[in-house]
Amino acid sequence: MQVPLLDLKQQHARLREELRAGVDRILDSQQFVLGEEVRLLEEELARYSTARHAVGCASGSDALLLALMALDIKAGDEVITTPFSFFATASAIARTGATPVFIDIEPRTYNLDPSLVEAAITTRTRAIMPVHLYGQCADMDALSEVAARHDLPVIEDAAQAIGAEDGGRRAGSLGRIGCFSFYPTKNLGAAGDAGLLTTGDDALAERLRRLRVHGGATEYLHTEIGINSRLDALQAAVLRVKLPHLDGWSQARRERAETYSLLLTNAHLRFNLRAPFIRENVRHIFHQYVVRVPEHRDALVEHLRAHGVGVKIYYPVPLHMQECFRYLGYREGALPEAERAARETLALPIYPELRLEQQQYVVDTLGRFQP
Repeated sequence: MQVPLLDLKQQHARLREELRAGVDRILDSQQFVLGEEVRLLEEELARYSTARHAVGCASGSDALLLALMALDIKAGDEVITTPFSFFATASAIARTGATPVFIDIEPRTYNLDPSLVEAAITTRTRAIMPVHLYGQCADMDALSEVAARHDLPVIEDAAQAIGAEDGGRRAGSLGRIGCFSFYPTKNLGAAGDAGLLTTGDDALAERLRRLRVHGGATEYLHTEIGINSRLDALQAAVLRVKLPHLDGWSQARRERAETYSLLLTNAHLRFNLRAPFIRENVRHIFHQYVVRVPEHRDALVEHLRAHGVGVKIYYPVPLHMQECFRYLGYREGALPEAERAARETLALPIYPELRLEQQQYVVDTLGRFQP
């Protein structure tokens, strides 16, 4: 049996006619960039994320950069963030000229450890940027408490967490600005790159809308220097077709995660494998189902791939150990939990259309592994 890590063909096959109609609508309107389709998507995603404003942009990476620019993060500033995330989290900080300050992760959730944040705050700290990793919100109550004591904004990197909740509150409404990605593999994926920012601040929303179009108040009148990060109407049309299905897809992911955890409990594996930990009072939307294998992880990955099971390692090199961030002065052992997670974690296939027999095959294949 072949079990891919992700299979988008089934999702798109079921929506094919709606997607074609959306694309035809854009072709007929000839409004290819921003315009009415983007405005409607922004309204719908603001409601979905329970935020006052939503501002579309070209990618999740640009959303992070725009958020930092809107908060006037610049050279000489510091932004506290996690070393265990996709590269864009830290690269956006560096692109402003600011310094990413990496804090170790909480080992069960892989999210930023709030207990370590306050000690890292200096006179140059200008923001805290947690990541809601794999679809589970960081501990925003604890992080917001620290941020409030030091009058610091919190920027949510919610690229993997649309629809996730912490204490009944939606990702994207928990900080000063929320940043989303609609890369095709995300739970809500476009047919290419697309991103979005959310905020409850009227002035910030207005500034974000300027910054995404070169900082222009109008096409030829520029009040500041921004970037070119406009959302394509074609991507907005695709996302508007998919958005009504998102909660159903998220629930299907949660159900498949529960199935995995039950199957793994009953499998009595001959090696140590830990299922994902879920915090109390959260809605985990399982962008990824990531397990921990303290020993023989790489050999297990090869075994699974050899038997047709798609797996992936997120993230094999923590950000503080990346070559391009060597100038920051981190050394191996500086952030031990992030480094250990990089050595021990792997993602198993999970998507709404994943069948029970496929999940059983994945677990049976795990059971055949000889450490």
